[in-house]
Amino acid sequence: MNAEAFPAVFDGFCSDGFGPVRDAFAANLQTGADLGASFCVTIDGQPVVDLWGGHLDAARTAPWTKDTIVNVYSTSKTMMGLSAMLLADRGELSLDAPVARYWPEFAAAGKADVLVRHILGHTSGLPGWDAPIVEEDLYDWEKVTTLLAAQAPWWEPGTASGYHAVTHGFLIGEVIRRITQQSPGRFFADAVAAPLGADFHFGLPPARDADLAILVPPPSVSGDTATGMGLRVFRNPYERAEWSRSERWRRAEIPASNGTGNARSIARVQSLMACGGELDGVRRMSPESCEAALTLETHGGVDLVVHRPVWFGRGYKVIPGRRILQGGGWGGSAVLVDLDARMVVAYAMNRMLMKADSDARLQPLIDAAYACARDIGAVHPDITTTASSQNAGNVH
Repeated sequence: MNAEAFPAVFDGFCSDGFGPVRDAFAANLQTGADLGASFCVTIDGQPVVDLWGGHLDAARTAPWTKDTIVNVYSTSKTMMGLSAMLLADRGELSLDAPVARYWPEFAAAGKADVLVRHILGHTSGLPGWDAPIVEEDLYDWEKVTTLLAAQAPWWEPGTASGYHAVTHGFLIGEVIRRITQQSPGRFFADAVAAPLGADFHFGLPPARDADLAILVPPPSVSGDTATGMGLRVFRNPYERAEWSRSERWRRAEIPASNGTGNARSIARVQSLMACGGELDGVRRMSPESCEAALTLETHGGVDLVVHRPVWFGRGYKVIPGRRILQGGGWGGSAVLVDLDARMVVAYAMNRMLMKADSDARLQPLIDAAYACARDIGAVHPDITTTASSQNAGNVH
């Protein structure tokens, strides 16, 4: 596509000095790399960039507006990660405790010593199900969590990572449910989204259906190229982006995969981590709990599911050598949480691309955001954008 293939129809604002971010955002719309998208940057909890544009649908019949939201797949995991860290900060959850302390049935099949931090760091040995799983099973919380509680780990927990593409949300979600007596989506809504005024949801209210962007699937899905253990994960179930268009998907809570929001809401929530637990002058978490998410559970070993080096912290991926928490979703959504710069970069879109193409689309936005932040003195001059989407994991 040439640079004039599509009009760059967008809205929002950029603070002084952040014009290059606007240019990068417009370029993605002009080339067709983005159909519709939102991009937000916060520093010290305040937005310095908040852009949205393009269209909700492939036919380009409806514009992407300020209130448009979209399924962001595994970027959702960062919301569950924050929820777990919040419970830990309150003293209701110990990350070093056995999962079975909160979920007694989980001790079956040799899992009595699996710790909560093993789940958060994708090292629990439960990246998928032994039993065949189909789409309908993902809407049956009791079924899928009961199966996970009963099965044996696929490797010795804590010794290696295997990306928990879909099971991650059910595992930490069930721990949250046992502690709070609320579904994980309800807990997130009451304890995180509502207090922060963030438009992010697990179990989308019917009233918001009209604001939902339609995902345009990539040319292939994760299961098409999976090998080894990845086959057991990505082909059970063999997930399709078209599932996100159904009402059952929208209403369900699938915490690793079906969080729905936009860049503004993602950045708003994760600013709590970036700012050491305090936003708008209100202390909601301790700085120590935010720092704890950086604690590495894996150190760059080759992941058994995605077959590449990955650095997992607690509920987030981590940029090696940097105090940056990270998450990314199948098709391209992403968030970077920079604790040194007190800065969050968030992106959500509806044209799904496979990893290489998605990184090429996202990286100019990240580069521009960091360059502008350096130019205005918000980021130390020595900080570079090696904090790319390289470790975001454009999987689910």
